[in-house]
Amino acid sequence: MIRRSIAALLAAAALAAIPAFAEAQVPVRVRVIKGSRQGPPSVDKRLDDLKRQLSPLAYVKWEQVDEKKLDLAQGQPQFVSLPGGDDVGVTLQESRGDKVTIEVALAARNTQSRLTIEKGQRIVHQVSAEKGGSAFFITVLAWP
Repeated sequence: MIRRSIAALLAAAALAAIPAFAEAQVPVRVRVIKGSRQGPPSVDKRLDDLKRQLSPLAYVKWEQVDEKKLDLAQGQPQFVSLPGGDDVGVTLQESRGDKVTIEVALAARNTQSRLTIEKGQRIVHQVSAEKGGSAFFITVLAWP
């Protein structure tokens, strides 16, 4: 009888945890963009919403290379490939209300950055060393 009660409590706890797990997933829009110091100043039309964040940077030409929509679960990295074969890991570290902490990691450069953003904000993060006057960045927007 006691075993059945414990089993029933465990089953109820497991069912109660399912919605919490579903809520822990955060949809994000990840874009790989290329910034160049050379050429005429221009911004890819798909990056119009980023102009304000990109304008203070030293690069004058911006183009979108890739875009992915991901559902991030806490502590489970998802990967985005860069031209040249490197992969960038994007991991949800924490989610509280309208704020999330996202980790961006690039094993090839042994770098990790953690940033906390609110709904409507985005991360713009350089993920490659500059070569030939160009570098790659990723942008992460939670709840697109």
